[in-house]
Amino acid sequence: MAVQKLYAGVKLRDIRGRLGLTQKVFAEKLGISLPYLNQMENNNRPISTAVVLGLAQQFGLDVTELHSGDEARLMGDMREALADPVFAGPTPPLADLRLVASNAPTLARAFLDLHSVYRQTHERLASLDEALGREDARLQPSPWEEVRDFFHYCDNYLDAIDRAAERFAGRSDDPASLAATTLADRGIVVRREDQAVVRHFDAASQRLTLSSRAASSTRNFQLLLQLALITQDALLEATLDLARFHSAEARAIAKIGLANYFAGAALMPYERFLAAAQETRHDLERLGDRFGASLEQVAHRLSTLQRPGAKGIPFFFVRVDPAGTITKRHSATTLQFARYGGACPLWNVHRAFETPGQFLRQLAETPDGVRYFCLARDVTKSSGAFDAPVRRYAIGLGCEVRHADALVYADHMDRKNDQAFEPIGISCRICERRNCHQRAVPPLERKLRVDPDHRGVLPYQVD
Repeated sequence: MAVQKLYAGVKLRDIRGRLGLTQKVFAEKLGISLPYLNQMENNNRPISTAVVLGLAQQFGLDVTELHSGDEARLMGDMREALADPVFAGPTPPLADLRLVASNAPTLARAFLDLHSVYRQTHERLASLDEALGREDARLQPSPWEEVRDFFHYCDNYLDAIDRAAERFAGRSDDPASLAATTLADRGIVVRREDQAVVRHFDAASQRLTLSSRAASSTRNFQLLLQLALITQDALLEATLDLARFHSAEARAIAKIGLANYFAGAALMPYERFLAAAQETRHDLERLGDRFGASLEQVAHRLSTLQRPGAKGIPFFFVRVDPAGTITKRHSATTLQFARYGGACPLWNVHRAFETPGQFLRQLAETPDGVRYFCLARDVTKSSGAFDAPVRRYAIGLGCEVRHADALVYADHMDRKNDQAFEPIGISCRICERRNCHQRAVPPLERKLRVDPDHRGVLPYQVD
């Protein structure tokens, strides 16, 4: 098998910038010539093995930083955007997209922002929205999408917040009890009441009320979330300042997201949780019992274990509603989810609704030839009363199949059998597969042939 060359010029420049070194000094420490370093930083040459070893030996750097997921994310997002019918003409080849993603990531993100603005405008016009006629109308991404993309390109790992949560949790084996004590020391009364609202904080009376109907894992998480909002405000605001969101709404949504991140990181502190995950071979139920967390909380936390120098398995994590809409998504793998629309119907996460209470396992292969181990499970969130609504989701967790030995769920699966891997895609509109029996819409990148005298699985053929 040919070894894939590593082009990571942007990352190499970032590392040099963090070290505060000139190209000349950096090259000398790595034992290479200045022109050679310049060529690597500009992606004219791949990163050599000698440089990788030099980074580890001379600077003690985690060389997995060079394998950043940003390039794959940007390529996937650009490819999906370029499949929009507004872009007439041939689609740029993958080699060109890879060049832009690796050499000019800022330009790629600007292009994606522009396309997002276009989509927003188009959708408003299509729905006869009068917002464009108002004097205060502004063309910008929706707050929700802006926050989603912020976490997406942070690799869903926020070092300062993660470490702050870990320091807090290190003071006790029971982070939730510690949170209650910390709030009590500040004069805040924590109470449990039979109410539909999961969490309510009254700043005037200094009273935090949690619903007794909610599961204990939910109450503990909400308690830690409120603790973050009260005791970590300076850290959260500083992080928001760096993000530079376009609107007050996006900033407010992101602040809740950051507080959620702190809560998860405090409930499942990084080093302890990573060690437990490796010990239990990533058994979600055992991890949930050990840390007092729900299956969804555990699965989401596993996808955030990307601390430089102490990374866990790169997982993807997704939550899907019964209509197939992705309501949460993150991927530390090369598998990237569609920014718009639902997930591939051949993916086992959709079948989880048919088998409540059971874990579904799947070996899958994407059109690029990468193989994955996928785990899916339904999640039912009761509101704690007979007449209250019940929310149902399915969560998906997975990794490249080369990591499957570290997962208890992959035991006894025939991973050496090529036929055991099911073909899945990202989104029908950009999927390259020609003969998919579950295709919902034609691929926008390919021409169609329609023969009125011939009907196969689909009413057209893909060239």
